[in-house]
Amino acid sequence: MQIKEQNIPVVIIPLVLLLDQFSKILVKTNMKLGESISVFSDWFVIHFTENPGMAFGMEFAGEHGKIILSLFRIAAVIFIFWYLYRLIQKKAKKMLIVCISLILAGAIGNIIDSAFYGLTFSKSSFYSVAEFLPEEGGYAPFLHGNVVDMLRFWLIDTTLPEWFPVRGGQRFIFFKPIFNIADAAITTGALILIFFHKKLFPAKKTNS
Repeated sequence: MQIKEQNIPVVIIPLVLLLDQFSKILVKTNMKLGESISVFSDWFVIHFTENPGMAFGMEFAGEHGKIILSLFRIAAVIFIFWYLYRLIQKKAKKMLIVCISLILAGAIGNIIDSAFYGLTFSKSSFYSVAEFLPEEGGYAPFLHGNVVDMLRFWLIDTTLPEWFPVRGGQRFIFFKPIFNIADAAITTGALILIFFHKKLFPAKKTNS
């Protein structure tokens, strides 16, 4: 069964958003900040943390930086949505539409956190679980909410040998950043674009 180009975003974007928001709300309303649940030994752990800034736990400078970042995300979503619309109109390669749909869905997912979580949840802490729609109101104004992260994949957790340059004898962890499904969607779409760039964006033939 062939899926038409215009139906790809209709499937991918709601699916990613559903999985992303369901996992975030489930974690936020059932786990304390910093709490961990082991899924597969120590290499795959659900670890609840909140990110006030960018993807994979990176931060942006201060409250003004948060507003700038949120506005940038919104502008980026508008541009990606327009670009996706143009790709569908031009009947671009389906894999390209899949990639852009993943990136768009991930960007929307994290915008929802920063825009609305501060309004709808009480503040998560190391001692208490957040409450949805608390009587006293949320923990932050519009666009000041934190992004919920919970996926931790420490594929390598070891101590480097003493002879290793610079960091010999120190602990080494790969992959250390904690992320969410929205981050994973953005990264997946971006990596496919990078590795299959030549197939997705074939060079235009020039008349000699």
